[in-house]
Amino acid sequence: MSNKDLKVLFIGGTGNISAAVSRLSVFRGVDLYLLNRGLRDIEIEGVKKIVADISNYKELNNVLRDYKWDVVVNWIAFEADDIIRDIELFRNKTKQYIFISSASAYQKPPENYLITELTPLSNPFWKYSQNKIECENILNHSFQSEGFPITIVRPSLTYDTVIPVPFGGWIEYTIIDRIKKGKKIIIHGDGTSLWTLTHSDDFARGFIGLLGNQSAIGNSFHITSDEVLTWNKIYEYVAEAAGAKANVIHIPSYFICNIDKSKIGTLLGDKSYSTVFDNAKIKKYVPDFRAIIPFKDGIKQTLAWFDANPERKIINNETNKMIDKIINAYVWHGIYSKYEVI
Repeated sequence: MSNKDLKVLFIGGTGNISAAVSRLSVFRGVDLYLLNRGLRDIEIEGVKKIVADISNYKELNNVLRDYKWDVVVNWIAFEADDIIRDIELFRNKTKQYIFISSASAYQKPPENYLITELTPLSNPFWKYSQNKIECENILNHSFQSEGFPITIVRPSLTYDTVIPVPFGGWIEYTIIDRIKKGKKIIIHGDGTSLWTLTHSDDFARGFIGLLGNQSAIGNSFHITSDEVLTWNKIYEYVAEAAGAKANVIHIPSYFICNIDKSKIGTLLGDKSYSTVFDNAKIKKYVPDFRAIIPFKDGIKQTLAWFDANPERKIINNETNKMIDKIINAYVWHGIYSKYEVI
């Protein structure tokens, strides 16, 4: 079945990753419906909209009663109850159900830096990842027990309209503001651990090949770039895109997390370990998939998106205070050179 023959429902579909997939799906001729609450001011030309509250089962069941789909993708399922609801809603109503899991679900600490889809799922540090694992387990049981037609996709750190760094980034512009003002920024560890950043447009090129792909039923995939960078190089490219030189301090992840508990998941449960993804499986199932946007270019596109609307440039004073608190604590305890200027 070609993409042009597909009737597809995206639950969500306007986020950092999913908007790129929505745009490419429409371009490829998919008959695409987006189901959401209609609260985000994002227009994707060519989609059909279904407005409903995903958390209201009765409303959803009523709205979706007369629909059947070739593919349903839930971009915003995070907990077991979301999956249990979806199985009830879409049983016998879709030929394929795609769950968006997370590559952070892979084993932490990892036994091997090279990640394949057979890498065990285990993350004692991050509730978000634990919930995703639970969702996968429920779906796999449903597939095995009743044939519910699942495909699981595990994105890693994927960016487009977010700045993909742990401190002062994501939907914030704080990190860029600090770089431009010459303020110190934190790189966790010594900055030499390896990481992969994937542009949403590249992710979309792999993902769309799974839509309606019956050989993908019962399978799990990650979809990432093949570019591998150190965190030092990542921050160098971020600073270069901002038109400045980064004033860096390296601080161990455990020290950071002792002060800022909110970073335990994203650091100890994810970014503090070297991680390289083997994309052989997605390339086997989607032979024309290639990631073509290097981070050096992609982050420039991201900052141009922020520059296009000053309202996007959110500078969080609380984030600044926490960054300064961590840096000052590190210096105070004598772990960082006393001659370094903060």
